Amino acid sequence: MKDVMWFSELSKENVAEVGGKGANLGEMFQNGFPIPNGFCTTSGAYFKHLEKNHIKEKIAEILKETDINDHEQLVKASEKIKELILQSPIPKEVEKAIREAYKRLNEIGGREEYVAVRSSATAEDLPNASFAGQQSTFLNVKGADAVVEAVKKCWASLFEPRAIFYREENGFDHMKVALAAVVQKMVQSEKAGVVFTVDPLSQDPNIMSIEAAYGLGEVVVSGKITPDTYKVDKRTFEIVDKKISKQPWMIVRVNGKNQHVEIKEEARGLQKLSDSEIKELAKVCKKIEDHYRFPQDIEYAFEGGNLYIVQSRPITTLKKEAKIKQKSAKKEGKVLLQGLGASPGLGMGRVRIIKSAKEISKMQSGEVLVTEMTTPDFVPAMKKAAAIITDTGGMTSHAAIVSRELGVPCVVGTGEATKLLKDGMEVTVDGERGLVYEGFVTGEEKEVKKVVAQTVSAPITGTKIYVNLADVEQAEKIAKYPVDGVGLLRAEFMLAQIGEHPKKVIEEGREKEYVERLAEGLRRFAAAFYPRPVVYRATDFKTNEYRNLKGGEKYEPHEENPMIGYRGASRYAREPDVFRMELEAIKKVREEFKLKNLWLMIPFVRTVEELREIKGMVREAGLFKRDFKLWIMVEVPSTVFLIDEFCEEGIDGVSIGTNDLTQLILGIDRDNRELARDFDERNEAVLRAIRHVIERCNKHGVTVSLCGQAPSVYPEFAEKLVEFGITSISVNPDAVERTRRIVASAEKRMLLKHVRSALKKRFFKHK
Repeated sequence: MKDVMWFSELSKENVAEVGGKGANLGEMFQNGFPIPNGFCTTSGAYFKHLEKNHIKEKIAEILKETDINDHEQLVKASEKIKELILQSPIPKEVEKAIREAYKRLNEIGGREEYVAVRSSATAEDLPNASFAGQQSTFLNVKGADAVVEAVKKCWASLFEPRAIFYREENGFDHMKVALAAVVQKMVQSEKAGVVFTVDPLSQDPNIMSIEAAYGLGEVVVSGKITPDTYKVDKRTFEIVDKKISKQPWMIVRVNGKNQHVEIKEEARGLQKLSDSEIKELAKVCKKIEDHYRFPQDIEYAFEGGNLYIVQSRPITTLKKEAKIKQKSAKKEGKVLLQGLGASPGLGMGRVRIIKSAKEISKMQSGEVLVTEMTTPDFVPAMKKAAAIITDTGGMTSHAAIVSRELGVPCVVGTGEATKLLKDGMEVTVDGERGLVYEGFVTGEEKEVKKVVAQTVSAPITGTKIYVNLADVEQAEKIAKYPVDGVGLLRAEFMLAQIGEHPKKVIEEGREKEYVERLAEGLRRFAAAFYPRPVVYRATDFKTNEYRNLKGGEKYEPHEENPMIGYRGASRYAREPDVFRMELEAIKKVREEFKLKNLWLMIPFVRTVEELREIKGMVREAGLFKRDFKLWIMVEVPSTVFLIDEFCEEGIDGVSIGTNDLTQLILGIDRDNRELARDFDERNEAVLRAIRHVIERCNKHGVTVSLCGQAPSVYPEFAEKLVEFGITSISVNPDAVERTRRIVASAEKRMLLKHVRSALKKRFFKHK
């Protein structure tokens, strides 16, 4: 791979070399769109820098020891990694290529150019991933030394805290994502902004939304000011709506540097783009959308009356049309603030004012986040929010885009939310109308067109695709994925949040409190997915993990090998008082909250006698009623051999846990460095065990699921499961879409195979 590639060499097929931003600029440049000329450093140049300076292994070690949910740890890890990248010398051949390319760009322009140096990650600007503002951009860079340094800073920005957090949350491998740097002739814009070729709020495919501001477009993208908003009918290019905002300041180049400049009072409230400029821009953006055949998020700039396009990427927040009920606030409440409705929905909670990203640790789940404007560092706090309110920003600001991705109601551009609202105030946020009400206001339902992300292709499969979950904060978000339910709801995360050993709770007579807290978590999961099933796997802490809970050392024995120790079903049989608290929580959710979609799964079952004891306790708890299902995990070889007896004892379903089952069949600890490479669920012994369980359960009318990553990692493994006749597959959220496509393909192949076989038999019989 070259170290540098020019726009004239690139197309949309070059994402691996220059990232989404670079590839899209090359694609548009080559197709005649008004793109300022430039070049990209490649992903190969970035990896050379890491490898020649031996940084890769150090980064992996730092990240391995970092808890991304601990903000302080995350920031420290980020600083260490960025320092490693910045303090290391760029390989000589890479530096030479950058300097020569910049020199050539100057020769083309006839002068030493100011350039924009912008980050382009190889996993960004994809239809299903938005890395909004996570890496750095440097504007008005001049001189070869400054360009080389800016490229290195872009590389380092791949490990900003926000970028590390996003990749972890969305399943991107840190070491497989590379950073290319776009070096592009700088447009000294008099006015600039962002275009969504489909209006992000109404989601009307015929309406384009344009935002505009004076000066550099950075003020619009960052949400630092509230821009003008124009709506254009793409069929006629008629301007159907205008909202003109007052802009007090702008960013322009003064004496070679970016400066905040006050705008004259009489010009602040004027329309930023003329009607003719709006229509010219709309026509160019419509052509870009037609070229990509997909709605686009486009950044533009006007300089000297000429229009330039500086970026285009797919919109990641649009939804497929489907009528559902959504609540918006009734109009009788007292309106405290009004802004732009940026993400529809109704959110209620107590106000939490956050002045900067340093304060995000103050944010509690269910509060209303109020701030001047969010940045990518705010994402952990935004995920906790019942709603979001900002002083500044438009429909394409960071707060607006990320809120729509998260499904959190959001109002931007209120002007004075941080001044008028106070910590602890109870408010209701109507993200559709752009209103903030005093107190908790009741809602009214209306039909809206919003369900599944447009970029999600969700083929229908006969095999159900379930999802594995643990974090209740993710429940509502993941419930929007194309899944048939939760195949594995892990108890351990909820119990860790409670933080106390259950025996300590019992000893202190606080069982009711424990049950209430567990039931609340279960209720939120069941409600988010209703009426789809949620299969709750009862606690499967090992003794060493139980010891980490408050009071745990008093109750837990020391074991040399906890993985095959005192855990799962055998623990319930010996400690019925602890297990009964879990059963009580399940009963509460099913009966008091009427969420009958909550089922129970027993982990690490070794013997039929254990199952018999468990069933007795479940019966005593009054759970064996209509719609209740009892599953067991198949992760011990004895369960495989005795599967007929388990089915005859009376169970509704099984879930094959491939991690433990593979370890115990092969006698391999998957965490052992020497043996880890031999750990493989595709081993013939494991496949025979899985096939046996599926076939015997099918004979007994017992459903069979499988939880683990193998089906999404190995397509041939998923095909085997479909061939064996599995009922469902449960995978982690990041693998849902991929697994559904793999399974759909496998089912089609099987159907085609059967059709061909039937036709062949019929043909030869006829002959």
